Amino acid sequence: MQTNWPQLHANAFAAVRCLVTGGAGFIGSHIVDALLALGAKVTVIDDLSGGATQNLNLAARFVEGSILDEAAVDDAIAEAQLVFHQAAKVSVPASVADPVLYNRVNVDGTVMVLDAARRAGVKRFMFAASSSAYGDSTELPKIETMPPLAASPYAANKIAGEQILRAYASTYGIDTVSLRYFNIFGPRQNANSAYAGVIAAFAKKILAGQGPVITGDGSATRDFTFVHNAVHANLLAARHPQRFGGEMINIATGRATSVRQLAEAMARLLDRPDLHPQLAPARPGDVAHSLADLAKAERVLGYAPIVDFEAGLRATVEWYRDQ
Repeated sequence: MQTNWPQLHANAFAAVRCLVTGGAGFIGSHIVDALLALGAKVTVIDDLSGGATQNLNLAARFVEGSILDEAAVDDAIAEAQLVFHQAAKVSVPASVADPVLYNRVNVDGTVMVLDAARRAGVKRFMFAASSSAYGDSTELPKIETMPPLAASPYAANKIAGEQILRAYASTYGIDTVSLRYFNIFGPRQNANSAYAGVIAAFAKKILAGQGPVITGDGSATRDFTFVHNAVHANLLAARHPQRFGGEMINIATGRATSVRQLAEAMARLLDRPDLHPQLAPARPGDVAHSLADLAKAERVLGYAPIVDFEAGLRATVEWYRDQ
C-alpha cells in the first residue's frame, strides 16, 4: 500500500535531520521511508536484533549498534533535530520470561538515547509508547487521563519511558511526546518470532495450511491499527507548532475487533475459510479488551486514521502472501 506522504505533509521535513532508532524494524522502517519521501536527511541506528537488513532504506545513513552503546548513539544522533525513538523489545510474553533484559533495553536504552538527544540539542523526541499502559482496566474506551496500570514488565517499561520523557521535558530544553500505539500491524512485521504479533502469527499459520492459534477464547478485542497511521501520527507530532512537555497521546483507529473476528477475516482473505481457529490457554500479561479514545489525538495533533482496518488488513495479508 502506497501513501502519498507529500500530499499529507508537504515540505515540512525538507532537509530536516532526523534520527530513527530501530529504523530497520517494523514501525521504524516505515517512518524512515516516509521521512525520506518528504526530503528529510535520515540516520538509522539498529542492532538488527529485531530488525532486518532488507527493511533498511539505502538512502538513510545506517549506524549498526545498540541503543545501549553510548558511542554508537552519539554518532547516530549528531546534528539531529528530531528523534523518532522506536527501538525496543516489544513482546509482552518475552518480557515476562526475561524482565531484566526488557528493563535494560526499554528503560535504560530510552534514557541513553534521550540524554544523548539532550546533549545534542535535539528539538523534539517522539517516543513509541504503548496502550499496554492501561493494563487490565475494564473501562472503555481508554483515555489518556486514566491512571497507568502495568500488567506486564513490558507495560511497566513503557510507562517508565513516558515518565522519563516528561521529566526531561520539564527539566531540560528538549521537547518530548509519547505516542501510545494500539496494536500496530502491517507489512514487515516479523512472523517468524515465537512472540510474533497476532496478525503476523495468524498469517504464518494460515499460509502454512494450519488454523490460527488464539490464546484465550477469542473474545478479547483490540484496536488494530495499520502502520501508516502510526507513521502519520509521528509526523504530525514532529511538526506540531507548540511544545508537548511530555504529553501522552493515543494513536489508533478507535474501533474494536475481536481476535476471533480477526482470525476469520484473515482466513477469508487468504482463501482458506475452512481453517478454523485453535484455542490455547491465555497468557500472563494479556489484557481482555482495548479500545482507544482518539479525542486528544484529534484535538492536539489534528490526527485521524488515514487507512482503515479492512484496507490495512488486505494490504498486510497480500504482503505476507508475497513473502
